[in-house]
Amino acid sequence: MSKVISYYNQYDEWGRLDREPVEFQVNWHYIKKHLPEKGRVLDNGAGPGKYSMKIAEEGYKVTLTDLTPRLVEIAERKAGELQLTGQFEGFYTADARDLHMLKDEQFDASLMLGPMYHLQDEMDREHAVQELHRVTKESGIVFVAFMPRIRHALTSLLHPENWKPNNSMDQINEFMSTGCFNHQDDGRFTGAYYFNIDEIKPFMDAHGFEALSLLGSNAGTILTPEHWDYWRNKGEAEKVIQFIKEQAADPSILGISSHLLYIGRKKMQPVEPENVRSIL
Repeated sequence: MSKVISYYNQYDEWGRLDREPVEFQVNWHYIKKHLPEKGRVLDNGAGPGKYSMKIAEEGYKVTLTDLTPRLVEIAERKAGELQLTGQFEGFYTADARDLHMLKDEQFDASLMLGPMYHLQDEMDREHAVQELHRVTKESGIVFVAFMPRIRHALTSLLHPENWKPNNSMDQINEFMSTGCFNHQDDGRFTGAYYFNIDEIKPFMDAHGFEALSLLGSNAGTILTPEHWDYWRNKGEAEKVIQFIKEQAADPSILGISSHLLYIGRKKMQPVEPENVRSIL
């Protein structure tokens, strides 16, 4: 985790979502659609809090956590600048695998839009999802981001020298087997884990959630800057983004999107029949 903190200490995550607006706009479109009408929301692994600010603006009470102290400080400062501090119930430096400062079933909805990328060990991924389950109310809505394995393999084929050590087919095949990627060049994207798309819903189901949707957050990354310039010059860039939003739920788009958004609901606990309880 120290490498993750070091990376985000020098990386402009708020600016990334400004530079890559499609991901933010698609995610926000579907988050807003599925959020409960009111209540308390956790943004777990929130980075500098770009989603948190939008949620707070909508009137929800927000709790923000992130592993990197600097990003938590930025988020708290942004809330002040936007006059949203009163909508926040806490800003915590916390590991997604251990949210001990938060109560059981505290939140009507919970976001986890970053931590799953950085947990290469299966047990760590399980701990993070178990904590998300613990702090979310029964029937609460969760939004969890994943990165698809096949997209990163295709990106490695297209730009092998940019994604070392995935600049050989042996290494790409190894990556497809494990899902783990560790950039060879210092200072580049941290060690990451990429899911096979067909494993996401079963993984979440096994940890107490039922899927409502799985979306391609950013199929727009297949477009080069030249492509975007073309559509901007035609005055149709917003129509392109709207098209990507509308197609985000098409299963065929998942493999070309750089990020995926899982939307699910915490399963209700089965009620034990009265006669069974009396026998016990």
